[in-house]
Amino acid sequence: MESQGSSSTLPPPNMHVSPEDECVVAEETQQQTLGRSDTNIHAAQPDGTSATFRRTPTQSDSKLCGYLNKQGGPLKAWKSRWFAYEEKSCQLFYYRMAQDINSLGKVDLSRATFSYPLQGEEGTFHIQTPERTFILKAANRDTQMYWLQQLQLKRALYRDQHTEHQSVPRPDKQNVASTPSANCPANFLPMVKTPSGLVGEEAAILPAPGLNNPLNMSIKHPLIELQNTVHSFLNRQSQEIRQSVFHISDPNDSQKTPSSKASTLAVPTPGSSRTPESPTNSKCVDLQKNRLSTVSLDRKSNKEKFKPLDLDTSGLEKLSLAEEVKAQKELVLLLHKVLEDAQLEKRTCAQFLAAEGEQERLELLRHGERRAAKLRDHLESLQQENEKLWRDLNQKDCHITELQESVQLLMQKNQAKQEVILKLSEKLACGEDQHYTNGLETETFKQLTLENEHFKDDLKAYKTQNQYLNSEIYQLTTLWRKSSEQEQSLIVKCAVLEANNCQMESRYLGILQKLQESEELNPEQREAIKKVIKDVVKADLNAAIKLNPISDYDDYGFKIAVDYKVEDLKLLAKIQALEIRSHNLLNHEECDGPLLARCAQLLFGRPEAELSSSTELKGLLRTGLPREYRVRVWRFMIQTRTKSLRERHPDRYQELCEKSRASPHLVPRQIQLDLDRTLTTNQNFSPPSSPLIQKLERVLQAFSWQNPAIGYVQGLNRLAAIALLVLPDEEDAFWCLVVIVEYIMPHNYYTKDLLGCQADQRVLKDLMSEKLPRLTAHLEALKVDVSLITVEWFLVLFVESLPTRILFKVWDAFLYEGIKVIFRYALALFKYREEDILKIQDSVEMYQYLRIFPNTIADGRKLTSIAFNDMNPLPMKLLQNRRAVHLEHLRAEIRELENLQKAYKAEHVQCKDKELDTLASEDEEEV
Repeated sequence: MESQGSSSTLPPPNMHVSPEDECVVAEETQQQTLGRSDTNIHAAQPDGTSATFRRTPTQSDSKLCGYLNKQGGPLKAWKSRWFAYEEKSCQLFYYRMAQDINSLGKVDLSRATFSYPLQGEEGTFHIQTPERTFILKAANRDTQMYWLQQLQLKRALYRDQHTEHQSVPRPDKQNVASTPSANCPANFLPMVKTPSGLVGEEAAILPAPGLNNPLNMSIKHPLIELQNTVHSFLNRQSQEIRQSVFHISDPNDSQKTPSSKASTLAVPTPGSSRTPESPTNSKCVDLQKNRLSTVSLDRKSNKEKFKPLDLDTSGLEKLSLAEEVKAQKELVLLLHKVLEDAQLEKRTCAQFLAAEGEQERLELLRHGERRAAKLRDHLESLQQENEKLWRDLNQKDCHITELQESVQLLMQKNQAKQEVILKLSEKLACGEDQHYTNGLETETFKQLTLENEHFKDDLKAYKTQNQYLNSEIYQLTTLWRKSSEQEQSLIVKCAVLEANNCQMESRYLGILQKLQESEELNPEQREAIKKVIKDVVKADLNAAIKLNPISDYDDYGFKIAVDYKVEDLKLLAKIQALEIRSHNLLNHEECDGPLLARCAQLLFGRPEAELSSSTELKGLLRTGLPREYRVRVWRFMIQTRTKSLRERHPDRYQELCEKSRASPHLVPRQIQLDLDRTLTTNQNFSPPSSPLIQKLERVLQAFSWQNPAIGYVQGLNRLAAIALLVLPDEEDAFWCLVVIVEYIMPHNYYTKDLLGCQADQRVLKDLMSEKLPRLTAHLEALKVDVSLITVEWFLVLFVESLPTRILFKVWDAFLYEGIKVIFRYALALFKYREEDILKIQDSVEMYQYLRIFPNTIADGRKLTSIAFNDMNPLPMKLLQNRRAVHLEHLRAEIRELENLQKAYKAEHVQCKDKELDTLASEDEEEV
């Protein structure tokens, strides 16, 4: 099919409407619309009753109805049926006659498509619905196109009205597609005039075709046929004035409206005939523009014809002036060079005369000779280059002459061919009789001309069909786009409702939990509340209908909701799952518009080598990076810290992997034991045959060779696993692990005694006593040591302690700013749940709650705000000073402990020696 741009091809035969005629028709329809009066119309309803409604100026001139042949029945025979369109339901009802009260069936046009075959009978067209396909036939081709275009417009108007009445707001993008000019098929196919006497209300007065044909009876609906026959028989006996249910009350109006003026097919919308943007008016304006453009083109062509004369008169003067200017420029350049040489000679002479001794003068002369030798060498090289350029120029001149000769030959051949073509065309135009005598007879020629005419008719028909199918495809595409946007808005609305439902359910469960802990309830009420809580806990959240497709796993493969195996914590897990689901429904993409705009402005299209440290990048990392930018920024931060080491050892990772393969017995055996226990809640590491498991093994083995002092300790597997989830290249993950252990964390953090980690736990306690004094006093009263919980936070950087959407925010800022980010988030976690922690009065329950509460954090933005705003000031220098003080105390305590161990060992050895001596003396006495 042709594209929309080729919609100006020929219309159907005998139905061509020029642009001038369309302008006149538009003016006539505008006058008719302005002067149309309200009339009453009797129309048949689907339930068989006759309804009366008032026609308004915004409605169409006549009701869409008329006789069509419908193919149906077991014999696939044509049966004459009266078809009438009902606007409210967008359905086409069909009857046996116009006087019938009960319809034989209906066609739903709201989801139908229309087409017609070229090889079938004249006037045949198809209406395809999701249920079935209706094959109809009009009296001629003009009536067929009228029905098809009217059905298209009715469908478009119904869909527009239906979407306007919907309560769901539509995006602004629909405003362009929903205008009447966009839906109008006149952009593809000229509008067909209303066939007089074949369609409309005046066709109901005519006798029904095929009334006496026995095949015209409906075998499928005998009861309806009987009711319609009885009704028509009673009408004839009572001699009612009304001849049809489509009869207009005023006979004068019925005679004037259909026959006086030919109405066009377009159904005007409110105000459409008055606006200058209508299709007919726009075509009139286009005609005037085309005429103006042709006049301007003629003027331009005339101006171009007279231009060569002006050039010939003034060409000699311009050439002489250009040559004179060129000569003057060359003279000026020569004078500049002479002046420079004179100044240089004067300068050298002055230096020579100013020299005090012969030695200096000789040195000046030698310098001049060396300079002259250099200039001679330079001159020789320039001469050689000049000769080379001259040779290249000569070769190119030869090539140009050859090309010119070939162009001349081609032009001569082309001229000869044109002469031959002209001679042959003259012979063909003047000597048709000679062709007949050479073998073609008159009958053959007539047959060829007849076939040519048939081909032309087929071509016109195919063009018309192509234009109509283009308009149908365009309308269907517009309807589909509107439906998809409406569906998307409904999905968003359902997601908001589901999120609100989850929030209400989580609050309800929280109230149940508080009631369960209340002491004011009697035993019966407590039992009832416990029963309700058990029922709620047993209900599976995943079994509920999910209107919004939110996965149970995030983008990195972590499970969103945590499953707690302890019975007392199952209700808490249920509440947490509802909060997380509500948060994900409301913020499916956590990065909002301004954050994405900042990332695009700072990072889009820039490789890692062009990034640089800045305050803006620091603020962006604290907010959290979108997933599509995280890989590049992490690579930049890793390469910045390891640039010198990687330049010295570019193939370091491959060498370490080769060492681990060559000496597998030197690799720590603990690596193999910890592989299956790495990130058990992540689906990327759950199968043992996962490729990430193999990459993780190679990264850990290479690091054990990179840093033999540490080798491998438990916790490094989780750090490397997080790096592998973000960085697809395992070598980048290896260098990320190196940066964390050797560059960011203190050097004694992952040793056997964990000296640096112990010092940081004491620093954290000092900061808690300063920034969270109430919470610190409460924990000390319960004799709870938070370092038993927080030591794991520091060693593995909150992996498997925080929800992943917050965890990667922490890592973004940690890789840029260092370990102070871990202190900030540790303090922020306690601040976030301070009120809940203060309510706990039992130490066992306190340890249990501290172990699980970081995973219950739902609002990551609030936690980030507490970490970087409420915990200020927290400079790195303060942390370093306090760590140094606590390291000295720890070393002193370790030395004291070692001295005690040595004294104990010495005393223990002496006691053993005395016992042996006494035993030996007793044996001797016995002997």
